Amino acid sequence: MSIEDELRQVEEDLVRLRAQNQEMRRQVREVGATDQVEVSAMISQADELMELIAGLERRRDTLRERLEKGRK
Repeated sequence: MSIEDELRQVEEDLVRLRAQNQEMRRQVREVGATDQVEVSAMISQADELMELIAGLERRRDTLRERLEKGRK
């Protein structure tokens, strides 16, 4: 897989995961205080998604740097 292909895949994954994260947080707001255990689990999952997103953002930045170095 080329750097461009990998970068494109990372970007697509970021878009998908960000949308999932927004949807989870929207659901948390809608559930409210009715089921604290469920709300807590959803928040935890959303936080884990944010960690995954941060890792992918670092990977994306690394790929961009490699791509730029390869073009020089």
